Amino acid sequence: MAHNENILDAAHGYEERIVRFLREMIAIPAESGKEGDRCERVRQEYETLGFDEVFFDGLGSVVARIGSGDFKILFDGHIDCVGVGDLGNWDFDPFVGRYENGEIWGRGAVDELPAIAGMAYGAKMLADRGVPEGVSLYLTASVMEEDCDGYCMRHLIETEGIRPDVAILGEPTDLGVYRGQRGRLEATITTHGVSAHGAHADRGVNALYKMAPIITDVEQLNDRLADDAFLGKGSIIVSSIECTTPSLNAVPDSARIYIDRRLTVGETVESSMAELQGLPHLGDADVELLTYDAVSWRGTRAQQDKYYPTWVLEEDHSLVQGVAAAVAETLGEAPQISRWSFSTNGVATMGLYGIPTVGFAPGLEELAHTTEERVKVDDLIKATAVYSLIPEVLARQAVANTKTQSHEGDHKE
Repeated sequence: MAHNENILDAAHGYEERIVRFLREMIAIPAESGKEGDRCERVRQEYETLGFDEVFFDGLGSVVARIGSGDFKILFDGHIDCVGVGDLGNWDFDPFVGRYENGEIWGRGAVDELPAIAGMAYGAKMLADRGVPEGVSLYLTASVMEEDCDGYCMRHLIETEGIRPDVAILGEPTDLGVYRGQRGRLEATITTHGVSAHGAHADRGVNALYKMAPIITDVEQLNDRLADDAFLGKGSIIVSSIECTTPSLNAVPDSARIYIDRRLTVGETVESSMAELQGLPHLGDADVELLTYDAVSWRGTRAQQDKYYPTWVLEEDHSLVQGVAAAVAETLGEAPQISRWSFSTNGVATMGLYGIPTVGFAPGLEELAHTTEERVKVDDLIKATAVYSLIPEVLARQAVANTKTQSHEGDHKE
């Protein structure tokens, strides 16, 4: 299978600028809700690249557009990253953007700043060649994804009024095309007791002891959850436990566990909460779906239930096949078509709104959130070239589909 050397050569022509942009983004810490300085850096780059429109949306995401057609394509990469934890666990400064042996290291070097850099310069390459007629390409460097995946897309669609026809996400795929993910929800179970002095414990009711069999119930529930041949098995874990007690020599009067529930095909918030309500030893414990409630770096309140739907796009869908064709045309070989293990902004685009969504980006998913986070520059440049071609391939598909429909209409009686 031949590859498009001209597009790859053009991407390599921007390599120095792409690498510098990525390293400078890594150098600016930007946890969820604190992305302002990094967003400003992205805005500057978008404006330098000469896009038709560049602005901060009301939540704080950086939005850019080239082209003005009716067919709206969205390239989304989230700008926020998780924290770095204990710096003593790192062999290098995670905010330097270390460049060594053809790789860039640091927090965000996989998840998912390479996509933002590659998408920006892919859009620039597309603009250099000419945006296909009828196409608008939107880029978002979106905020708060690590805290509440999908909320930034909900804001873009519901508040800003930008509803794409298709979406390409920049979560790491190792240059494969990903077409789905398990959903998730976060919940709590709370038991209630009666406090008493530890010397008279029999006068109290220990909320932690009431919780112990419930934890076992949750562990056993995990073994009974549904499985899916593509997305894999649903899962549930107790991710944290806490209690309230008057002192360390008193009976705890309440206990709470936090639940991380991953949802495969066919599992919903309703079915999952019903499973928790049906735990054998639940008794009078309370089960609650958690709510996300935070303020963005621009001061905008973000609030929703912590439920993020499962989604899958069929492998033969035109978006999957179109992005795969762009990869093959650029790199000379067909990409792996797979799915993520973790959650993405696709919970909103595809999960809530039914907007066809796939992922394509450099980097290994398993390196995300680790002290080994890094990306190969060669893969970064390859991804940039592919990003530049995706809108052209999708535009060709749209024209072909229109001609086919017109041809079929001509033959109707």
